[in-house]
Order: sequence, then structure tokens, then C-alpha cells
Amino acid sequence: ECFLELRGSPDLHEPLFADVVETLTLLEKTGYILGIATGKSRRGLSAILETHGLAKHFVTLQTADDAPSKPHPGMLERAMAETGMAKDETVLIGDTVFDMEMALNAGVGAFGVAWGYHDTAELKAAGAHLVLDNLCDLPVVLEQRRGSV
Repeated sequence: ECFLELRGSPDLHEPLFADVVETLTLLEKTGYILGIATGKSRRGLSAILETHGLAKHFVTLQTADDAPSKPHPGMLERAMAETGMAKDETVLIGDTVFDMEMALNAGVGAFGVAWGYHDTAELKAAGAHLVLDNLCDLPVVLEQRRGSV
């Protein structure tokens, strides 16, 4: 009973980090194609996106149901195939060393975030090209990268 109750209310366990909605909206308006590659199940991801009204921002959703687990590059490869994006146009933003390893295995950019599961030193050791301290910095960093590619 408790399991079903908790499973039915993902917002209690998946709060959004600060500035997520504003940053996603800005990135979308700036022309970025957004996707998700997660170790969550499709059902779990869908519940979170629905709870927070975020599904509209994402063009591709890759889950553990669709491809081998991270750090295998399968989820990123599927996301790029679905969106038509090239490796040099793709950046993974993640909070674990497995995310960074998946990005490197797929041959794409790897940006870490300092507020997740693994700390900055671990993310950099795993190959993060940079680690963001604040999500609000992401649009500027991506624009700088876009200009240098």
C-alpha cells in the first residue's frame, strides 16, 4: 500500500532544482533541441514530467527501458538519431560520473552540475569538460560553445 501511494506521488520525491523551468524555456526559445537520457524507467520519467509540466520542452526521451544502462552510449546515440543532431552539436548535462562516461563514450560534450549525486572533483575526473555551479549559467556556456564549434 505504501509503495503504491509513494509511486503515485512522484512530486514528493522529485522536486525541481531552482531555475529549471526558466532555463528550459530560455534554451528552447534560443533554438536548442532538448532531450533526456536517464536511468529511470519510462513510466517513472513520464510521471515526473507530467507532475511538473515539463514534457513539452523535450523532443526525445531515452530511458533504461530503451537502451543499455549508462555509461553505454546507446541512449545518447538514439537521442541523436531521433533529433538529427551530430556529435559536435550535442552536449550531455549530468550529475553523475556515469553521465560523463556516457557522454565521452558517445563522443559528445560532457557538462557536469555541482548540485547532484557526484561532486565536482569526481565529475571532472570522469571527463567533464566543465562543471556548472548554477543552472542559470547553462545558456551562456552553451552559447559560448556554439560560437566555438
